[in-house]
Amino acid sequence: MRRTILIARSLLIVAILMTLIAVRRLSKAPLMAQQDMWLQWTPPSPWKPNDRRRPLPPVITPGTASTQTSAGAPPSDAILLFNGKDLSNWESVNGGPARWTVGNGYFVVQHGTGDIRTRDSYGDYQLHVEWATPNPPHGTDQDRGNSGVFLQGLYEVQVLDSYENVTYADGEAAAVYGQYPPLVNASRKPGEWQTYDIVFHGARFDSQGRLTRRATVTIFHNGVLVQDHVEIKGQNADHVGPPYPPTPAKLPLRLQDHNHPVRYRNIWIRELKEVG
Repeated sequence: MRRTILIARSLLIVAILMTLIAVRRLSKAPLMAQQDMWLQWTPPSPWKPNDRRRPLPPVITPGTASTQTSAGAPPSDAILLFNGKDLSNWESVNGGPARWTVGNGYFVVQHGTGDIRTRDSYGDYQLHVEWATPNPPHGTDQDRGNSGVFLQGLYEVQVLDSYENVTYADGEAAAVYGQYPPLVNASRKPGEWQTYDIVFHGARFDSQGRLTRRATVTIFHNGVLVQDHVEIKGQNADHVGPPYPPTPAKLPLRLQDHNHPVRYRNIWIRELKEVG
């Protein structure tokens, strides 16, 4: 009888061990499948680690930082969208030249003239924008220093006086409007120049117009990371229609007339290319 019990215990232990091994293998299967899929879809690199034949990156001259009294210089490979003197690189979305007012090194939203957009179109890019809300401030909530930077004219990065001004979270300064609140409120006082440094990758569609890649954006507000490579859910929440209607790979940048005299300066863009 004792021998029978020992044999039964041994068989039970073996069964438990076999079950644990099988469960472990099954738990690893999805990860292994993902790794295999990644290897399948990732093209092999023609370059070995530390390969001296690999092309070196182009040499550029870095830009300089702005101050409250003067705009900095852009990197040498940037496209300057505002030269501090005129709006020749911009046009009204309603047709004709941009009718916002140009001051000494800046331009300001002209109430009632409508949004403006760049004459040229851009795809994936690094964008630098400096802006300042009116001082003294007027209004509260969304009715206070309101404008917007529309990436490819579709996805709004909110411009707002969010210094000691309460509004809904996904409508604050540096929000992806209606989608993602900023990680922190890094706003400066009204009248002070603020910066957005934005890394944007546009959506992609196949030949049938089906979405194959969502647009993504990373934003630094006054040097602080506030959007960490978030996937944009679609066009601005105020728009009607499919979240991602098929669009060209390159589209103009747009700035919003929201009836507030927000100022802009030192706007430049660097088009991004695939890394080889």
